[in-house]
Amino acid sequence: MLRQTQLAYRDALNFVSQYAFAHGKTSNALRLQKETYYDVRSQFGIPAQMACNIPRQVGATYKALWTRARKNAEARRLGYTKKRFKGLDTPPKYVSPTLTYSYGRDYSLKEGQRVSILTSIGRLILPYHGYDKHVAWLAVGATIGAGKLWYDRSKRRFYLLIALEVDIPDPTPESHTTIVGIDVGNRYLATVATLDNGTQFYSGKEVRAKADHYARLQKRLQQKGTRAATRRRIIIGQRERRLKLNTNHTISKHILSTHPKSFIGLEDLTGIRDRTKRKHGKKATKKQRRVNRHASKWAFAELRSFLDYKAILAGSLCVKVDADYTSQACPHCGYSSKANRPRKGLLFVCQCCHYTLHADLIGARNISLRTLAIRQDWMATGQLSGAPDVTDDEAKAARLQRYAELRWSPATSPAL
Repeated sequence: MLRQTQLAYRDALNFVSQYAFAHGKTSNALRLQKETYYDVRSQFGIPAQMACNIPRQVGATYKALWTRARKNAEARRLGYTKKRFKGLDTPPKYVSPTLTYSYGRDYSLKEGQRVSILTSIGRLILPYHGYDKHVAWLAVGATIGAGKLWYDRSKRRFYLLIALEVDIPDPTPESHTTIVGIDVGNRYLATVATLDNGTQFYSGKEVRAKADHYARLQKRLQQKGTRAATRRRIIIGQRERRLKLNTNHTISKHILSTHPKSFIGLEDLTGIRDRTKRKHGKKATKKQRRVNRHASKWAFAELRSFLDYKAILAGSLCVKVDADYTSQACPHCGYSSKANRPRKGLLFVCQCCHYTLHADLIGARNISLRTLAIRQDWMATGQLSGAPDVTDDEAKAARLQRYAELRWSPATSPAL
């Protein structure tokens, strides 16, 4: 019954998606609900509340696509990219049969670890098992949100993924005294630096070798082009996705376990792929194409999102800082130049004071210094304001000028 409901829900999503595409690619959820509600209920046997959730989900998908299309148009106008966004050329197709439930209407939790869940045929009351820590949150009164029904075909097991909202006390500067700067990259997925000269390196050599192996397999299968090769490509793609997911989870968990109750600074890498100019296609050498693949396929934003929510649960706090010149500026004397990174390698050599150190560690130290500046402003004003997502040029220039005046303390720096 659950599987039948999942498949019917997916078919209804594709039906509403095609309708929205045929009527101006609309993202208006109310209009979609008004014009497709009865068709969804009669054709797919969807209960009333689910029939209301489907147009909302489709409308949110189209709204996200329109947002990406506008950002792409702006990036093309500014000359950041020449590629045209093609996400609205065809109606979005929903492949995963994941089903969305509304708490209190489609599902509810009962005593004795039982759940009442709605299907296309009727309600089911089933026992469930969960992670002990999460089940304990339910016992202490965590706010329960929407749920998603997901099916693991290999184990033939259903998972109800429930969003929980836990009350966390407001952070204060006094409760976050340890400053941590994290620099992300390809050779080292994360480089951590603290103001007391502590460092941590998380190498990406092993996972990058596996990702390269998967890329070679994908290329061969794509050239073959058979249906069996396509099925195999999907399996390999899912395996690569799980590899990245597990690696980012492991790194974020280890960082927060070794730096509890910290004030963590991360680079604001929004739009970094559009801002960096690289050679692509036939203009790029084989080495450049490999570097482009490494830079474009690793999920750095995912690592940041994991650090964000895990930090809150661990009593820490993450903020974004400007990423400009973090790997080119010398934290010892403040001199900034591309020449400080000879051949863009892993060795940083300041052309002014000849300060020499690992390039990724230089970036992490600069980030930790900028994070310290944000915390000082927080203590002075009582308001926490990291680098906002959208800033004007003058405000950003003022921040960068202030960052240029920061210096790494000689007492904690290694001898030259």
